[in-house]
Amino acid sequence: MESTDLRDNETKLIEILQLAYSGERAAGYAYRGHWHSVSDPEEKKRIHTIEDEEWHHRRLVGEMLTKLGSGPDKVREMRATIIGRTLGLLCHLSGWLAPMYGAGRLESRNIVEYETAARYALACGRDEFIDCLLTMAEVEWEHEHYFRERVLSHRWATWLKIWPPPPAKETIRQQFQPTSEELAWSL
Repeated sequence: MESTDLRDNETKLIEILQLAYSGERAAGYAYRGHWHSVSDPEEKKRIHTIEDEEWHHRRLVGEMLTKLGSGPDKVREMRATIIGRTLGLLCHLSGWLAPMYGAGRLESRNIVEYETAARYALACGRDEFIDCLLTMAEVEWEHEHYFRERVLSHRWATWLKIWPPPPAKETIRQQFQPTSEELAWSL
């Protein structure tokens, strides 16, 4: 029974990592178009940095998939390429607000995705992945924060329904910290 649970959790970990791997591809292509479409030099620089971080996350997730004896889902990869490149192109046509809003909303979900992956890693005994996954969740939190601030600075922000804010960045690692009771028992 216990080995079945481990296999189930490893399967879930692989599935969410495959989703993240392809998602990072879509995000990388979309952000490439996004930073090319903005005129403000500081925005351009920050969004370019975010693009670089997304490609870095993709490499890290790819390494995890390899260690799990798996790889990307080819259909998701094709879909991610089409979606990412299309969104990158649309950034040039849609104006400033829509890409900022879409990016913030997406990054909000990415935080949860990496936290969930860390829980699956813990549940299947892949503790070596946890710190990396949580670090990526924290970086995605920073991305969400940036895009939220940009959207809220727009003159139409009062009329927009903004996605729910994520919990404080500090909470990302809390569920993985031993409680004082657990620490007492380990002594």
